[in-house]
Amino acid sequence: MAETGSDQAGDMKHDNISSPGISDQEKEMATNAFEAFNAGSYDESLKHLDSLQELNKDDYKITMNKAITEFYKSGQTTTGTLKQMLMTLKNQMHTAVEDIDGLDDVENSILYYNQAVIHYHMRQYSEAISIGEKLYQFLEPFERFAQAVCFLLVDLYLLTFQPEKALHLLAVLEKLTVKEGNSKNGKGEGANSTNKESTALKAEFTAMIEAAKSKMHQYKVRAYIQMKSLKACKREIKSVMNTSGNSAPSLFLKSNFEYLRGNYRKAVKLLNSSNIAEHPGPLKTGECVRCMFWNNLGCIHFAMGKHNLGLFYFKKALQENDNTCAQLGDGGNGQAAKMFTGIPMCALLANKRYELLYNCGIQLLHIGRPLAAFECLMEAVQVYHSSPRLWLRLAECCITANKGSSEQETKGLPSKKGIVQAVVGQGYHRKIVLASQSTQNTIYSEGQSAAIPVASMEFAAICLRNALLLLPEHQQHDSKPDIGSKSCSQSGSTESGSETSDACSGKTQEGDKFIPAAPSSPLRKQEVENLRCSILACSAYVALALGDNLMALNHAEKLLHQTKLSGSLKFLGHLYAAEALISLDRISDAIAHLNPENVTDVSLGVSSSEQDQGSDKGDLEPVESSGKQTPLCYPSSVSSARATMLFNLGSAYCLRSEYEKARKCLHQAASMVNTKEIPPEAILLGVYLELQNGNTQLALQIIKRNQLLPSVKPISSPDLRKKPLPFQSSQPVQPIQTPSSFTQVQRK
Repeated sequence: MAETGSDQAGDMKHDNISSPGISDQEKEMATNAFEAFNAGSYDESLKHLDSLQELNKDDYKITMNKAITEFYKSGQTTTGTLKQMLMTLKNQMHTAVEDIDGLDDVENSILYYNQAVIHYHMRQYSEAISIGEKLYQFLEPFERFAQAVCFLLVDLYLLTFQPEKALHLLAVLEKLTVKEGNSKNGKGEGANSTNKESTALKAEFTAMIEAAKSKMHQYKVRAYIQMKSLKACKREIKSVMNTSGNSAPSLFLKSNFEYLRGNYRKAVKLLNSSNIAEHPGPLKTGECVRCMFWNNLGCIHFAMGKHNLGLFYFKKALQENDNTCAQLGDGGNGQAAKMFTGIPMCALLANKRYELLYNCGIQLLHIGRPLAAFECLMEAVQVYHSSPRLWLRLAECCITANKGSSEQETKGLPSKKGIVQAVVGQGYHRKIVLASQSTQNTIYSEGQSAAIPVASMEFAAICLRNALLLLPEHQQHDSKPDIGSKSCSQSGSTESGSETSDACSGKTQEGDKFIPAAPSSPLRKQEVENLRCSILACSAYVALALGDNLMALNHAEKLLHQTKLSGSLKFLGHLYAAEALISLDRISDAIAHLNPENVTDVSLGVSSSEQDQGSDKGDLEPVESSGKQTPLCYPSSVSSARATMLFNLGSAYCLRSEYEKARKCLHQAASMVNTKEIPPEAILLGVYLELQNGNTQLALQIIKRNQLLPSVKPISSPDLRKKPLPFQSSQPVQPIQTPSSFTQVQRK
C-alpha cells in the first residue's frame, strides 16, 4: 500500500503536464520532479516542486505532491502529518466525499484516494470503504486509476468479511486487465516489432499483467475461504499454484483450504513446506509471516483438540510479534502505532498482539486455566470492547474460576468430600458432620466494586450484561436461514453475478445483515441467536450464584422462550428456572420445570441443519473440534439428564412434605444411571430420608458405602440442586491468516 504514494505523486505531475494552459517550463519542471521522485532523490524533487509552485501558487496538487514527497523522505513514518495535510487540502476545496455527484469532481479523486489509503493503514476501514465506494462510481474513464481503487476496495472488503463484494470487484478488475492488455497489444503491433526497446516494454507489460492475474486468483481464494465455498476455492487454488508456484502466499492459502476440509495433518505439512525466510519483511509488506506461521499452527492444533500444543504455538506467535514491533521501533504494546509516528505506514498493520492474546485466552480457557485466560482476554477487551462474544468469554473465565472442583469433577467418581464435611471425636464419641449444601467455592469481592476487573461472579454479571446490550434486538419476522460462517457470505451455490452485484451496490437482504464482533468474524442472524442463548444461560447461572433469584428466573424464562434453542441449553434453562422458583417458594411452578419429559436432547453442539449451513459455532472452526469433551459434571445422555431432573424433582417434593413422591423419584433416578454416576447430593437424599424415618444405622451405611442401597427410601433435600455449568463453546477467533503478496496497491 505504501508505494501507492509514488504512483499518486506521478499522476499529479502528469495531470499538470497534460492540463491545458501549462507552459513548457512548467511541464519540464513537473517531469523533472517526477523523475527525481521515482529515482528516490526526494530533496531534488522538492526543489523542482518548489519552483513549480512559485509559478502556480493556486494548484493544490503541487502542495499535495510536496506533502507526499516529504512523507517518503521521512521513510514513510509521518503518517499522522500526511493525514492532517490531506485533510487541510480537502477543507480548502470545501468538498467532501459525500458531495461527489459528477465526473467534474473526479479531478480531485487522487486526494480522496490518498485519504482512503491512510485510513486503511490506520485500521479505519469504514472510512476507507466509504471513500473507495464513492470513487468507484466514477472510474470508467480512468482505467489506469481504476485498478488501484479496486484493489484497495478488495483488500478492505476481505478485512471486513464482505467476500461477495470483493468477488464482484475482482470480476471488474479482470475486465479492466483484459481490456488494458488488448489495447497495449494493439499498440505494440502497430509499432516497429523489430525495435528491441519496444519488445522489452511489451515483455515487461506482459509480466505485469500476469502478476496482476496471479494476485487476483489469490484474492479469490481468500474470498471463497471466508465464504466456506470449498468447491470454488479448490478451482482457484489450482490457478494460484499454477501462477505462483510454491511461494509462501500460495502454500498458506492451500494450507487454509485443507484446514477447512478437516485435513489438519496436510495443512501442517503445507505450512512447514513454505519458505517463509524468503518472504519480504514487515518493513516492505507490513506483515510478519513468521507470526502468521505460528498462529496458523496454533489454530490447526486447536481444531485437533491439542490445546496445550496450540497454546505453545500462540505464545511463539506472540514472541515473533513482539520482536517485529521492537524492530519497527514499537515496544510491542502498540503505543507508537497508536500515535502513527516513528513506524512506516505500511507496517502499522503488522502488530497483531491483541488478536493473539485473544487466541491465547481461548486456549487457556479450554485447558482449564481460567485466571490466566482472564488476564489475556482483559487485555484484548481494551481494544475489542464492542464484541459481545469476547464479553461472554470473560464471563466464562469468571464462572470457571469460581466453580467448585470436587473429586467427582476431576476423576469422574462419587466423592465422600461432597457428603462428609468433617469427622469429630473418636470411638464411641465419633461424630460425622455432613455437608449442609453443595460445595461451591464462589469468590466474592467483598468491600470492592463489582466493576473492578477481577475474576469474580459480580464482574461476570457485568460482562454478561455488556454482551446482551451489544446484541441487536430480536427480528420480528423469520427470514430464510443464512448460509455463511466466518463472514457476511453466501454459499458457493449462490455465486451468481446478480447477487454479488447487489451486494456491491448495497442492496443487502435481511439475511445478509451482520454485526461486527472483532477480532472474530461478524455475527450472522443465526449466530446472534445462538450467542444470545449462551449469554442468557450464563446470566441465569451467575444470578443464582449471586443469590439474585428474580433475575435468574427472568434470564431462564427468556432462554426457554428462544425460538431456536439447543437441547443442552433447554435442559439448563429448566434447571435454573426451577432452582430460582424453589428459592422464591414457588414449589408448584418449579415442579412443572422439573418434569423429566422436558428433556429430549442434551447435545452440546449446534444442530445438524445449522452445521449444514456452515454457521459459526464458536470463533474458529470449519469442522467440529475432535478434542472437545463434555464436562464431567454435565449429563452425558438423555437418561442421565432425566435422572438429574428426577433427583431435583424429589427435592422439590420433599419441600412440600410429599415424601412418597420423593421416594419414587429417587428410586427411579437411581435405576436410570450407573452407581458411580450418582452425585453426592443424591446420596444425601437417601441419608435425609433414613434420618427422617429414624433409620440411623442405615443412614450410616449409606455414608460409609457412598452409594444408595436398594432398600433406601429416598427423600431429597433442597440442598440437592447443584447447578451444572453452562456449556462453554469458546474457540479461537482468528481464522488462518495468509500473507498477502499483494499488500501494496500499485499501478503501472
